[in-house]
Amino acid sequence: MILIDYDRCDYCGACVGTCPENVIHLVDTKLFIDNDGCTDCKICTYGCPVRALTFVEEPKGGARREKRI
Repeated sequence: MILIDYDRCDYCGACVGTCPENVIHLVDTKLFIDNDGCTDCKICTYGCPVRALTFVEEPKGGARREKRI
């Protein structure tokens, strides 16, 4: 699961272009990640110039949910 640090994110959109699954969306000045469609490849975390994206393991039981920090 990918977490977004909204305090660090400057909404440049670099992560959007790196996602092979097209699950990252920049709408106006808000970044959204569809973690249900995410394959946990972590490419977006490497592509973020301000390190606003972090990969964390899924909670036990396989339940996915969006978590904001």
